[in-house]
Amino acid sequence: MLMSFESTSKLIEEGKLLHISGTESLLKKLPKGKWIGGSTEYFMTTEGGKVSGDLLFVTEFPYKNYFIKTYNADEIPQVTNDAFSNGFSILIIPFDSAVHREYAQNAAGYTNMFLRNIVGWISGLNLGKQGQTPITVNGSNAECFTDKAVALHLLTPDDKTVSVSIINIFEQDAESPLIEFTEEGFSIKNCRIDGKDTVLADYIAENAIDTKLPLVGDYSGNDVNISFKSIENGVVNFYAPVFKGIKYRMARSVSDYEGLFNSHISEHKNTEAVFSCNCILNFLYGDLEHKKLDVFTGPITFGEIAYQLVNQTLVYITII
Repeated sequence: MLMSFESTSKLIEEGKLLHISGTESLLKKLPKGKWIGGSTEYFMTTEGGKVSGDLLFVTEFPYKNYFIKTYNADEIPQVTNDAFSNGFSILIIPFDSAVHREYAQNAAGYTNMFLRNIVGWISGLNLGKQGQTPITVNGSNAECFTDKAVALHLLTPDDKTVSVSIINIFEQDAESPLIEFTEEGFSIKNCRIDGKDTVLADYIAENAIDTKLPLVGDYSGNDVNISFKSIENGVVNFYAPVFKGIKYRMARSVSDYEGLFNSHISEHKNTEAVFSCNCILNFLYGDLEHKKLDVFTGPITFGEIAYQLVNQTLVYITII
C-alpha cells in the first residue's frame, strides 16, 4: 500500500519484512531493516494510478525464511542458484546500468532460470524531473546502488505453490513484415525486413510506424515485447535487447489502449497477488493516472522481470 515516510519507517523499526518503492531521496533516508527498495515515483494504488514524490509503496511479506543479497554485473548470473527451489525472489535492477544490460541480454541462459521463480523490476525516476538517478537499496545495511541489483529471496511453506504470471495486451500483427536482426542489443541500426537489408529507423519513418506499439518476438511460441525508447541519429534504441534468430513483427494495432488493458485486467479480477508491478509505458500510453485497476497494485517500472526482462507488461505472483 502507499504510505508516508513516517509510517514506512515505523514498519521497518517493528522488524517487518518489506519491499519498498519510492523516490531516491526517500529511500536513502529510511532506517536499516529487513527490506529492499528501488526508485520510482509512479504507482498503481487501490485508488488508481498515482505520481508521488512524497509517498512510498510498501509490500509486506509474512515469511520467516529469507535473505537479501546484492549483485553486480559479474555476479548476477548467480541469482538463480541463490533462489529457493520452493519460493520466489524479487529482483530490482537499476535502469541503464551494466547489470541491467547483462541481465537483459543473458538471463535466459542462466542456470536454473526457468526452474526458480524470479520476478521483479527495473528501477527508474520521474521522467519530468532533472537530477534523479535510478537506484536500488539493500535495507539490511542501508546501502544504495546505481550499479548493483538487489534481491529478496523468500522461502515459502512446503504446502504452497508459487505462480508467476504476465498480462500482455500485445500480439504479433500477422500483416506486419517479418523483422530479423543480425546484431543484438538495446540499440540497433540495421535489420532484415522480409529478407531485405534495411535501416530500421528509415523503415519506421517511411511507414509511419507507431512506436507506442512494441516489436513482438516469437520466443518458442511465447510473445515477448521489445518496447521502443527513442530514435537518434539513425539508431533505434529499445528498452530491452533484440536477439539474433528471433522472428519479430510489429504488434497488432490498438485502437483503445486503456480499454484493452483494462479488459485484460478484468480477466484476472479474482486474483490475489502477493506482488505485482506494471510498466511505465502502460501507465503513460494507457493514460492510467487516476484510473483504477481493481486487482493489481505496486510500483510502475522501467522494465519488468518475469524470469527474463520483459516490456509493456504487468507481472504478478500468486501463492496457492
